[in-house]
Amino acid sequence: MDKRVAGAILRAVEEKGGLTVEELVDEIEKSIDVSKHEVVRHLYWLWKVKGDVKLEDTDPPSTFWRYVKSFYSVWFLVLVAAVMLTASAIYILPQAVPYIYMRYVLGSLFVLFLPGFALVESLFPKKQDITSLERVALSIGLSLAVVPLVGLMLNYTPWGIRLNSVFTSLAILTFAFSMIALQRKFSHFKTEMKLSMLRNNE
Repeated sequence: MDKRVAGAILRAVEEKGGLTVEELVDEIEKSIDVSKHEVVRHLYWLWKVKGDVKLEDTDPPSTFWRYVKSFYSVWFLVLVAAVMLTASAIYILPQAVPYIYMRYVLGSLFVLFLPGFALVESLFPKKQDITSLERVALSIGLSLAVVPLVGLMLNYTPWGIRLNSVFTSLAILTFAFSMIALQRKFSHFKTEMKLSMLRNNE
């Protein structure tokens, strides 16, 4: 890390508190003649790694649906995109080389990771609850536990264990866990926002 850039960021934050990220980046870029990319990289490092800079959302989502559409729920949008891509690979793309390989990759991700990931997000809604590596490991482990149970239950239904029934069941289960996770994350988000407002008012 360039101490000159980091020092300029910290000085600007101390002297002119309340700047937006864009204003801060523009000011540092002009004052010490460095690229925006470098300023943003250093700002991210000071925020995420060092904890010397605190970033606050000036317009936090106040309703659940605004929260779902905000950058706080990017994980959910990626999950939805993965499910939709898997559906496309199964039902729309031709079942021939090279498209069949996409079906293998997306199908493996859909079966071995997504149901467990959605369940982990619902069980541990706060980022600091567990590490990223633990999330990945638990996602795979819980998927390997949940998917056979779904198959077992489908075996005793009129639909049986077929492609359509398995895909539909896993998609519904994944979305159900995801909605629970979103609700819990939004609850924690609202609590954190209230605590932040109380601290600022003191």
